[in-house]
Amino acid sequence: MTTAEILKKVRELEIKSKKLTRHIFTGEYHSAFKGRGMLFKEVREYQHGDDTRFIDWNVSARLNHPFSKVFEEERELTVMLLIDISASSLFGATHARKKDIVNEVGAVLAFSAISNNDKVGAIFFSDKIEKSIAPKKGRDHVLYIVRELLTARSKGKGTNLAEAFRRFNNATRQRCIAFVLSDFIDDNFEEALKVAGKKHDVIGIRAYDKMDMQLPPVGLLTVEDAETGARRWIDAGDAAVRQEYQENFFLWSERCKNIFLKAGCDLLHIRTDDDYVKILQKFFVSRN
Repeated sequence: MTTAEILKKVRELEIKSKKLTRHIFTGEYHSAFKGRGMLFKEVREYQHGDDTRFIDWNVSARLNHPFSKVFEEERELTVMLLIDISASSLFGATHARKKDIVNEVGAVLAFSAISNNDKVGAIFFSDKIEKSIAPKKGRDHVLYIVRELLTARSKGKGTNLAEAFRRFNNATRQRCIAFVLSDFIDDNFEEALKVAGKKHDVIGIRAYDKMDMQLPPVGLLTVEDAETGARRWIDAGDAAVRQEYQENFFLWSERCKNIFLKAGCDLLHIRTDDDYVKILQKFFVSRN
């Protein structure tokens, strides 16, 4: 993309994300992700229904009238986006590429965070760490992350989720909310996810295409693994071949689900032609 096209796309994502954040996600996001605790705000006159545990006896005795302590949520959170930019993210045969869905969801999450005055950072990875952006607040910072989302090109072709989790664990000291946006085509990340899940609130967002799940009955196909370059012929006209292909997809989906479940983390599945807005909103509401 040219610079003008990038800026235009960034602006489009900002407008769409802000609209969703303002009209749909603001309350759900705020309720779904709690702050680190409660901070003392002020003392006011006791009102009927106030919890008696929060009466400030010193102030009440001095002024000869009951007063209550008022607390507010220590709201500031840190949100990290762990974004898979490996070669397989460029696949998409129906509605959009997996990368396109990841870009939109990542932008929506980032703008939801700053609308709640939270910090946002990002780690871009393939089979190695491609780029790391420290968490900060503000619109300009999120626009920078969105620009990187749109223009990110991986030097590595494979996927190493364990390395991404290790970088995240080592670089982040305080508890964070981490959204991992990937197709999860990797089979060696279980232990690293468990470590991350013990300290942080980790949510996986698995992007997949319809053709990841189902082959069209079109006869012989030459298929290539985007990450290894390996090629092979598949007889997509054979119903047994198509059934085995679909079964392997569901087996891997179930394995990913169990890996996240054992780590105490959440996992969402978003197909490239799904309405991701409804999926995210349903998740935020369920967290309430």
